[in-house]
Amino acid sequence: MQRLKTFAVLAAMLVTLVVVVAGGAYVMHLDGIVREKFEGKRWAIPAKVYARPLMLQAGAPVSSGALREELGILNYHQLAGAPTPGTYDLQGDALYLHTRGFEFSDRREPAQLLRLRFQGDHVAELASTLQAVSGGVRLEPMVIGGIYPSHNEDRVLIQLKEAPPHLIDALLATEDQRFYSHIGISMRGILRAVWVNATSGSVRQGGSTLTQQLVKNFYLSDERSLRRKANEAIMALLLEWHYEKSEILETYLNEVNLGQQGNRSVNGFGLAAQYYFGLPLSELSLPQVALLVGLVKGPSYYNPRRQPERALERRNIVLDNLYREGFISAPERDAAMLKPLGVLEKPTAATNLYPDFLDLVRRQLRDSYQPEDLTSQGLKIFTTLDPRVQNAAELALDTTVARLRQQGRSLGRLEGAVLAADLATGELRALLGGTGTFTGYNRAVDSSRQVGSLLKPAIYLTALSTGQYTWASPLDDGPVEIVSDGGKVWQPQNYDQQSHGVVSLQTALAHSYNQASVRLGMTVGLPAVISTLRRVGVNADLKPYPSLLLGALNQTPMDILQLYQVLLSGGVRAPLQSIRDVVDAKGHTLQQFAGERKQVIDPADAYLLHYGLQQVLRQGTATSAYQRLPGNMVLAGKTGTTNDLRDSWFAGSAGQLLAVVWLGRDDNQPIGLSGGSGALPVWTDLMVRVQPSAPAPAMPAGVSWEWLDAESGRLSAESCSGAVRVPVSAKGRPQDMTPCAGGGVPAFIDSMVKGVMGIFHH
Repeated sequence: MQRLKTFAVLAAMLVTLVVVVAGGAYVMHLDGIVREKFEGKRWAIPAKVYARPLMLQAGAPVSSGALREELGILNYHQLAGAPTPGTYDLQGDALYLHTRGFEFSDRREPAQLLRLRFQGDHVAELASTLQAVSGGVRLEPMVIGGIYPSHNEDRVLIQLKEAPPHLIDALLATEDQRFYSHIGISMRGILRAVWVNATSGSVRQGGSTLTQQLVKNFYLSDERSLRRKANEAIMALLLEWHYEKSEILETYLNEVNLGQQGNRSVNGFGLAAQYYFGLPLSELSLPQVALLVGLVKGPSYYNPRRQPERALERRNIVLDNLYREGFISAPERDAAMLKPLGVLEKPTAATNLYPDFLDLVRRQLRDSYQPEDLTSQGLKIFTTLDPRVQNAAELALDTTVARLRQQGRSLGRLEGAVLAADLATGELRALLGGTGTFTGYNRAVDSSRQVGSLLKPAIYLTALSTGQYTWASPLDDGPVEIVSDGGKVWQPQNYDQQSHGVVSLQTALAHSYNQASVRLGMTVGLPAVISTLRRVGVNADLKPYPSLLLGALNQTPMDILQLYQVLLSGGVRAPLQSIRDVVDAKGHTLQQFAGERKQVIDPADAYLLHYGLQQVLRQGTATSAYQRLPGNMVLAGKTGTTNDLRDSWFAGSAGQLLAVVWLGRDDNQPIGLSGGSGALPVWTDLMVRVQPSAPAPAMPAGVSWEWLDAESGRLSAESCSGAVRVPVSAKGRPQDMTPCAGGGVPAFIDSMVKGVMGIFHH
């Protein structure tokens, strides 16, 4: 009997020892998990993609209205005196702006109070409370999206010191009043949870401290079991053993789930502030802070957009908790309770605002970065996108296409693409690959369509570059017939099915006459035209067929944007780019994207071509643009229409803003729209909304303005009948003069002579 008792004691001791050893080993296992993640890389931080920052400095081409539109996009609020970052105020002719500041790769732009005065569409004066380093101030760039990890979490990391007033007080008063005194768990809460769960027959009750909530979110699954609760308690004790309360609290602020955007979770107070209010966390007011704290209990149940009444009640409970704990006064509580929720109707944070543009950014980044780098390293991608231009492009395309779709069955499936870029730098300002929700098919870069008359400027550029032609040179627009080597006859016709006799080069291009253009192209030679196209960057397989002169070539809208960037920029090719630089999480620049600019067309020839493309809008196929745009703007561009009216194009610039528009159907069926009736209204609407500064281009050396005779192309004089004033290159300046210009023949006699000669000619 004694032996049995002794054996039982030894067995119990052995079992106890095994339990202790196993338990210790298990605790050590959990301790390793706790320390490894908390001390290592705590989160996979998605790459954030930013728009370009707006530069403010004296002389900058920014109007008061444009700046206020930008401030609206950035969620600045008008407040008397602009007392805090994120506010502005109008006082007389001055705009006072309190910037937020931003950490750029080259330097930190500090928050500061600016005073700006404007003169027309430019900043006339800029003064700051701080001494500007470079004479200018950059506003913080807008976050336009992210490149997210597979588990679809998103967050904006913050430090504890960045928490706004009352955030910590409200959080502890509502969720864990004994946070600074407990050891990670609350025995009273655990016993209460055990009792409720035991009597209810299932695991429902929490009773968790903030530390336990962090452990649950940070390390464990959502499984409801006693085993998971035990792990949670042990890991909470370990977390408190190893780390300071401030570290735990800061991690909690960045980890807690506060919402859901589609299939992407909104984690942490930093991102939640932007998701619900469009503001940095530091700018939140007391009622806004209280709303976010209230969401901790259940972001779906208290969703302020779907359940505003519940959210309001919960927010007011948090405000009352602050009052009861002595953090705010009764008047402060009551005033805050009267405030509306004030959440954004449509969230911007945790949303890819411009998916078409981001699609192009991702394509460019794939060549240099692994997917895991883009989804977990917290990179900052600074792009060239201008939110004002992008928003204007979306409105212009959507409203015009919606109007056109109502005009006939062939237009019911009408689609389009819009691209805009800085003419001088090639930086993309906007990109739209279609209407409606982005499906992944990006027409701006993937849809290759016939370009029609968009290639005609290459013919006229080739002719002008020989020095044998000016814009006043006569050109026959009579019927033309070309026989191929195989004996086939090609007889191109004008869009209006009419011939127009002898016209000037200027008129032929402005009205896009096919017969005159083909005749000119065949005269200068197909090889010369193809050489010009290659020089300006057309990389397609160019066959020396006469139909090429009328645009029998497929190109994407992006290809056309690059082509017209060269044609309208003075002949300087600047590669199109969507990204400026990539910066790592520590602010170090990893890569800068800046293509090499190269002069590929003689500046004098490019200036002449620009003038000719201005006439397309002044007197040709695109004159409707000036019905909506100021007459003092210098616009230049070209309409494009393809066979059977399948594609409608317009490519053109207003000052330094270049834009290309394509309209058509994905099945390539006719739409019944020319370039002037389809694409041009979209382009015009875009320019009306943006109102870019559009002065005349600078005239290069080797160009002079001359009076030429409109019929013969010879040198004339202002007082002579039929004289037109056009730019002429030195090599193309005519040597012959009209009798009026050379011999002083009176204008009325010169006119009579021309009239008589005209009668005999006909």
